[in-house]
Amino acid sequence: MRNRRAALAVIASAASLALTLSACGQNSEGGSKDEKKSAKGSTVGIAMPTKSSERWIADGANVEKDLKAAGYKTKLVYGEDDPDTQVSQIENMITQGVSALIIAAIDNKSLDNVLQQAADAKIPVISYDRLILGTKNVDYYASFDNEKVGELQATYIVDKLGLKDGSKKGPFNIELFAGSNDDNNTKYFFNGAMKVFKPYLDDKKLVVKSGQSALNQVTTLRWDGGTAQKRMDDLLTSTYSKARVDAVLSPYDGISIGILSALKSDDYGSKSKPLPVVTGQDAEVASVKSIIAGEQTQTVYKDIRKLAEVATNMVDSALNDKKPEINDTKSYDNGDKVVPAYLLQPVSVDKSNYKQELIDSGYLKASDVQ
Repeated sequence: MRNRRAALAVIASAASLALTLSACGQNSEGGSKDEKKSAKGSTVGIAMPTKSSERWIADGANVEKDLKAAGYKTKLVYGEDDPDTQVSQIENMITQGVSALIIAAIDNKSLDNVLQQAADAKIPVISYDRLILGTKNVDYYASFDNEKVGELQATYIVDKLGLKDGSKKGPFNIELFAGSNDDNNTKYFFNGAMKVFKPYLDDKKLVVKSGQSALNQVTTLRWDGGTAQKRMDDLLTSTYSKARVDAVLSPYDGISIGILSALKSDDYGSKSKPLPVVTGQDAEVASVKSIIAGEQTQTVYKDIRKLAEVATNMVDSALNDKKPEINDTKSYDNGDKVVPAYLLQPVSVDKSNYKQELIDSGYLKASDVQ
């Protein structure tokens, strides 16, 4: 009788526990239905590099808007191009209990320790546009086809100089600029451009008159326009006192504006000394105005509204145990893992198509560039 009573007590206890779990919405994966819904309304941390570029200001605003529309709260910070500041900001957001992180790194090799903290707290990390290097604690990468950006810039120069169709033989003098040496995208932009340039450099139709053609010779720390302007000034003084610059590969609009300032100070842009072909990237308002005015020649348009959508989808998927849409699983090895990526396509823009690509699409207002 004692054993029978004990058995009945165990059964009753188990039934009570089952009812309790059922009332709490317990599921087979170990979390309650309420817990599964708790991602909505949680806070996503967004770490952007700097407010000195209108592009990053727009990125931050777009990501915030899309996350809020998806039901999340946000905390947006800017590191003002100081890696230590960005690390501290991310540490603070982890301490505050954010549910996910979207990070556009200032220094792509400085985040290993802080991202280990994120991993320990089970916080998914989205690397935004700039791939974070040297850590396994990056879940996804949202960006553009970065090598394609360089290809578009270089192809534009080749076409504009008439080399591709053979209408002009050259040689033409070109100078090369690259982005910051602590940004992983820099090598992709540069390598994409150099692939296009290689046959023309090999047969001397294009000549880097300064001799500065290796990536480590042409980088521009923090993508700074003032740094680019000083280097262009130095090149004009040292190399072009009796020759002219026919083209400048510039990887970014802020750098392009600095280059153009140096060129105009050396009388380029006058009737007797036309400006060279100058490329760019990001379709920033100042550069679009410059293109319309006939100064900067080209920029590469990357629709960061779509990039924000991709990053938001990655966060939402990661927080709800789903896999986001990915279209590249091979290209972006950060030194510790190949990071699954979604890459958007960039578009070459000049005076002939800026209205169609930038204004008609709603990316910019006509009044912005008047």
